[in-house]
Amino acid sequence: MNILFLADNFPPERNAQASRVYERACYWVRWGHQITVLTCFPNFPEGKLYAGYRNRWRQVEEMDGIRVVRLKTFIAPNAGRVLRIVDFLSYMVSAFIAGLFERRPDVVVATSPQFFAAVAGCGLALCRGRPFVLELSDLWPDSIVAVGAMKPNIGLRWLEKVELFLYRRAARIVALTTAFKRNLARRGIDGWKIEVVINGVDLGRYAPRPRDRDLAARCCLPRNDFTVGYIGTHGMSHALENVLAAAALLQDQGVHFLFVGAGAERRNLIAEASRRQLRNVSFVPAQAKEMMPAVWSLCDVALVHLKDTPLFETVIPSKIFEAMAMGKPVLLASPEGEASRIVKWDDTGLHVQAEHPEELAAAVLFLKENPDFTQELSRRSLVAAPRYSRERQARDMQAVLESAVQGILAKVFAEQPQ
Repeated sequence: MNILFLADNFPPERNAQASRVYERACYWVRWGHQITVLTCFPNFPEGKLYAGYRNRWRQVEEMDGIRVVRLKTFIAPNAGRVLRIVDFLSYMVSAFIAGLFERRPDVVVATSPQFFAAVAGCGLALCRGRPFVLELSDLWPDSIVAVGAMKPNIGLRWLEKVELFLYRRAARIVALTTAFKRNLARRGIDGWKIEVVINGVDLGRYAPRPRDRDLAARCCLPRNDFTVGYIGTHGMSHALENVLAAAALLQDQGVHFLFVGAGAERRNLIAEASRRQLRNVSFVPAQAKEMMPAVWSLCDVALVHLKDTPLFETVIPSKIFEAMAMGKPVLLASPEGEASRIVKWDDTGLHVQAEHPEELAAAVLFLKENPDFTQELSRRSLVAAPRYSRERQARDMQAVLESAVQGILAKVFAEQPQ
């Protein structure tokens, strides 16, 4: 197949979308498909261009056999509201126009949570006479309300109408969780067109390794402390101020909290840790993708933390699968839902209530003081990881794309005069 993929984030950016799109595409290239990705110049999440890039009108490069077309967009940090919307809209326009001049694909795919990427993908598929497949990684615009970025208003109601139109126009929908599928079915979207393909991890990249002592020293980690690692975006949806509250309860307990990443809340968190005079907290900037296994090696337990809101009952953070592949116990603080079911089903860690610092602190202390139990959770994580491999995810999504292409071909043949 010739696949045209719209994703505003792509390596060297390091967020979940960039990793998911890139790692699956590597498999598709290996299996003989042609992949073109329409994306931005890398700037996420700070809104600053990565070294070596300029925000040009168009630049084509090849990355592990993937044809990457980078497009000029308005660049804004992943914070605030108005400028981010302008950023999203500029990508929609650039991707749509650029897609009109690409070689005609067999299928057009767009991935959320960037809502307007789906609008561009749907429009391109319509103009090029090709099936449109929407990958649903977030219930946007509901997630905007959930994190408190906007209150329900007429604009959001209009966006919801556009959202439902996109679902109906899509030949197939790939939902990253079962809860997303149920949500769409309740809103009148045909269940037959929705396929659940749970996120995964690249087992060739992530695997257990000894603690990187040099990196630990550079991160100023105490040698013998029990290290709780939060690795990923420091955003509004993660309620990480509650983790600082838990850290305050564990001062002088031989527990250290390591935050690695970037995001809209990072500066506020650093300021709050300083205000509280927390000696058991370290902040490390976002690291290059190839450094992530070394970063994970510093952690005794992987912390996954989400805001306490019903929408986050439906999500499965991808760092859960990375932690499993690294052989790390998962400490999940979230609403009861999709993510907690995976951790409990695979028995790979502990689940505590979201935004309950006392409960989080007690769970950390329990894991520290029960090393045999913690080691058993590590073993179970390694056993569970192959069930969530990126290769499995790539094959499942490939089957969805092939079914969309076959569906459009069948329609064409059926419409031909006998």
